[in-house]
Amino acid sequence: MVPDWQPPNGWQCITTIEAHTAGEPLRVLTGGFPELPGDTILAKRRYARENFDHLRTALMWEPRGHADMYGCIVTEPVTADGDLGVLFLHNEGFSTMCGHGIIGLAKVALDTGMIEKPGARPVIKMDTPAGRVTAFAQREGSTVSSVSFHNVPSFVYALDQVVDVPGIGPVHYDVAFGGAFYAFCRAEELGVELTPSDYGKLIDVGVRVKKSVMSSLPLAHPFEEDLGFLYGTIFVGEAQDPAHHSRNVCVFADGEVDRCPTGTGVSARAAIHFAREELRQGEPFTVESILGTTFTGKVVDEVQFGPHSAVIPEVTGSAHI
Repeated sequence: MVPDWQPPNGWQCITTIEAHTAGEPLRVLTGGFPELPGDTILAKRRYARENFDHLRTALMWEPRGHADMYGCIVTEPVTADGDLGVLFLHNEGFSTMCGHGIIGLAKVALDTGMIEKPGARPVIKMDTPAGRVTAFAQREGSTVSSVSFHNVPSFVYALDQVVDVPGIGPVHYDVAFGGAFYAFCRAEELGVELTPSDYGKLIDVGVRVKKSVMSSLPLAHPFEEDLGFLYGTIFVGEAQDPAHHSRNVCVFADGEVDRCPTGTGVSARAAIHFAREELRQGEPFTVESILGTTFTGKVVDEVQFGPHSAVIPEVTGSAHI
């Protein structure tokens, strides 16, 4: 029998709920994190980075976390019609948007009663660092079985680029934004397999490609300077299931490997495929992860986003507490 031990009164106590979306972890902070001032989520993100990075490392790094840990902080909304605000955190810092985080947070918020939303298809309006994201949950009885979300405007930044990567040579890539900027390359060109057995090689090559693209292609978001950076490398290859469109593996932050198909990456891919006329509006495409789990994406609208012709993607997946 474990004694009824309580931590000393002076200790800071942060409570969490553990979840995963398609295999990718999500540690939802439910209490104890200090208040984050700011009129926008980007301002709250800056404050968290400058003042509470030690709490991020305590929550994401060992012994409480691991190299691929991921989490989110729920805040008050910063818009009049928002239901909540959210910051995302990982092994390197605070990201700007996270599709698996949106799906997982919607599951946690609704199934635990954090947010009261009746009906079979409740809607949660989330304020993220990248902008408004709207989640549509699907309930079976009292439990959320899947979540779709309409992402921020997603756009192509540069197509058919070539960069010389040390130790590898010339690499062809595209860059697109789906809440964060990614460099997309073909797995077969780089000689990597999109399976757990090639985990170490994926990290090595992914980090090298990311650093090379960062040094050769300046990135600028049309409205927010804080969003103008390369978040990761996404390798694209053939699906293992012939019923699926393709497979993604994303290496982001400090060599972190996404175990899900990457919701923001699927959003950015929707923009690329739409720009290349490989995808029609409303046409779904299903993308596998390194684990074989899936997200399904589609383009639901076309918009102009500053100088960019953009799309509004919808991404669907499932999460578990």
